[in-house]
Amino acid sequence: MSTAGVLLAAGAGTRFSGPSHKLLAELDGRTVFDRALSSLVEAALDETAVVRGAADVSGTLAARRVDIVELVNERWRCGIASSVRCAAFWAARQGHDAIVVGLADQPFVASSAWRAVAAGAGPITVAAYHGRRGNPVRLAKEVWPLLPWRGDEGARALIRRLPEIVLPLACQGLPDDIDTMEDLRRWS
Repeated sequence: MSTAGVLLAAGAGTRFSGPSHKLLAELDGRTVFDRALSSLVEAALDETAVVRGAADVSGTLAARRVDIVELVNERWRCGIASSVRCAAFWAARQGHDAIVVGLADQPFVASSAWRAVAAGAGPITVAAYHGRRGNPVRLAKEVWPLLPWRGDEGARALIRRLPEIVLPLACQGLPDDIDTMEDLRRWS
């Protein structure tokens, strides 16, 4: 079974009022994006990809000494659903059986969470932190055609619609995201 890890980094980050895009904001000497990407890379899944759009994170990708596929979502304004679809289309072309999707504005998700969710059974496996569902999420190829095409929900709508095929999996780490300057200050 081949599983790809995909970091979603395409959104505009409109709630963030800092001088740069939130993914490029520094958090203890590293960008939010670089912290999230490091956890995914350390998970060592079969292949790693980043879906980008509004923010140009290609400089960080180029600085890495590992193979990371850069997927450009030209439709990023259509919402996170378009980025998840972009990832699923790419994974299908690559022959993967599943994708594990996480968010680039969640710099505290541990690599162990990526690995645990990737090893999950069933069509959808969702990381759970102290009983609260979050990211990353494993999506087996049989559910890819059911994903929404547009909107601000990626797999969440599918998870609500088909709870019987969802497996929550307890994970270590924090699913907190950096959406605002206040979020960044709290964690700096």
